[in-house]
Amino acid sequence: MVGFSYNIWRLEETERNNNIRTACFEMLKELAELEQLIYLSHYDKDMINGNPRKGWIKVGLLNDFSYLTNEAIKLEASTLSMTWSENWQSIQTEPQSVTLLVQNIDEVRGEIKILLSDLD
Repeated sequence: MVGFSYNIWRLEETERNNNIRTACFEMLKELAELEQLIYLSHYDKDMINGNPRKGWIKVGLLNDFSYLTNEAIKLEASTLSMTWSENWQSIQTEPQSVTLLVQNIDEVRGEIKILLSDLD
């Protein structure tokens, strides 16, 4: 009975960790794409590939995926979302907006790396 209980617990834990890993990897991809969008908009003035409105989709996805991770990542994703909402219109012209957003992206990345390294 103990062995059966352990196996069930282990399977559930493995599935939970797999879901967290998948969400984290998707978040890392979205973060990279958001950062690229910011750079295209600010430095290259590319209004097609660097259209800041596309960032809303990425920020929304990041928030959605964060609910599959932990509280620290949820908090950082929420902070990124607030920073985006306050700065998205000025990323083409204001270096401070770019710096602030990239810092927030790095903070989310950092929390993701911590979580991934702590998984069983």
